[in-house]
Amino acid sequence: MSILTSLTLAAEEGSNQNPVIPAPYDILWSFVIFVIIAVVFTRILLPKLQKVLDERAELIQGGIEKAEKAQAEAAAALEEYTAQLTEARAEAARIREDARVEAAQILAESRRRAGKDAERIIDTAQRQIEAERHQTVIALRAEVGELATELASRIVGESLADDARQQRVIDAFLDDLESTVKAEG
Repeated sequence: MSILTSLTLAAEEGSNQNPVIPAPYDILWSFVIFVIIAVVFTRILLPKLQKVLDERAELIQGGIEKAEKAQAEAAAALEEYTAQLTEARAEAARIREDARVEAAQILAESRRRAGKDAERIIDTAQRQIEAERHQTVIALRAEVGELATELASRIVGESLADDARQQRVIDAFLDDLESTVKAEG
């Protein structure tokens, strides 16, 4: 049968009943089943669902608190790190400045020592030169005296063996020589 014929038959049988509104026994049994489902849902499923939601909420809240605590600890660590870094930079600057001052002191002390050493070396050299000059003058006087005595002996033709006479001749010759050198210089 077709749908159209079954609708026409149903309309002829129960013409006083509206096809959109269900029969009263269908409404009753639907209501009973709805109540049973609602009771089971509210007594069994809803508490379990609520428990799971509460656990998730606690977990989320705990995670948020842990995150806030970790963020506070990170901020404190960053602040401490920044303070340590600033302190380390200040310490490094102080050490560099101390090193500069110490280097300047060492340089000044080295210059002072070098100056003293140079003065001492110059003084020693001058004394040594003076001593060598004095020894050279004595040696030259002796040699010049011997040469002068020998020359005078040859010129005069007599021996100047007498020490006193020889010394006078040498001294007179050297005095003349020195006065000649001073007059030229």
